Amino acid sequence: MNLVLQGAALSNDAIGEIVALTGASHVVTLGPSAWRLARAAEQPRVQPWCAQRGLDFAWVPEERRLAELRLVAMDMDSTLVTIESIDEMGDMLGIRDRVASITAQAMRGEIDYAESLRRRVALLAGLEEAALEQICEQRMHLSPGAEALVRRCRERGVRTLLVSGGFNFFTAWLQQRLGIDAVLSNVLEIERGRLTGRVLGAIVDGPAKATKLREEMLRLGLGREQVLAIGDGANDIPMMGEAGTSVAYCAKSAVREHATHALDHSGLDGALNLFS
Repeated sequence: MNLVLQGAALSNDAIGEIVALTGASHVVTLGPSAWRLARAAEQPRVQPWCAQRGLDFAWVPEERRLAELRLVAMDMDSTLVTIESIDEMGDMLGIRDRVASITAQAMRGEIDYAESLRRRVALLAGLEEAALEQICEQRMHLSPGAEALVRRCRERGVRTLLVSGGFNFFTAWLQQRLGIDAVLSNVLEIERGRLTGRVLGAIVDGPAKATKLREEMLRLGLGREQVLAIGDGANDIPMMGEAGTSVAYCAKSAVREHATHALDHSGLDGALNLFS
C-alpha cells in the first residue's frame, strides 16, 4: 500500500518521522506539499499525526495508475467553485439566508434534493438574467487547484465531466472558461429577461448525476477503475458510488463515509496525486 500525504509543507525531519512510523520503502516528492510513501504499512497513528500537521492522508493501492484514468466527473458548487451559486442568486434578491438554509438541509441529505431545488428556485422569481452574469464575473471563484486539475486532465487526454445540481447558465460559463468536455445541470426558465421561478425539464439530482456518469462510462467503454468522481454534498453520493475512486472534497460527514478518500487541506488537483 502507498501512503499519500498532501496539504502542508513538511521538514525533512517530519518526513523521516512518518517513514519510520510506516516503514515505507522510499518517498516520492509529488510537489512542494505532497509526497507518496511507497510500500507503507497501514498504521492507525498516521491519522492523528496528519491531523496535528494539517495534512490530508490517503492509503492508495500500489496498482492504481494515473495512466489508466480516463474520466473525471465533478460537482460544481462548493467543489469546482467555492460558492453555492443558488445562495448567491438569493443574495441578489436580499434573501440569501432563506435560500441558504434550504441548501444546507439538502446538502446534508435532510430533505429531498428535487423538492428543495424547486422551493429555492421559486423564491428567485423575478431575478434579472443580468444578475447571473454578474455572479459569474464577480463571485464565481474557482476552488484551489481547480484550474490545474482540468488542465492536467486535458494534457493527459482524460475526459472531464461537470455534473451539477446547479444551473446551466453557470456550468456553460465554467465549461467555456476551463475547457471542460461535457456538462449536465438544471435549466432555469427565463422570460423577458427574468427568472420565472421554475426549472425546465427533469431535475438533476443525485440519481440523475449517477445516470449521466454511467452513460459516459458506457459510451467510452470504461471500467470503474478508470473513473474518478469528486463531490461534497449528499446528492453527489450516487455518482461517487459509480466510480472506482471517489473524493469527498471539503465535504459533509455523510459524504466522507461514502468516498474512498477525502481532501480537506490540499487543492482540488490533489485528487490526481491519489494515482501512481
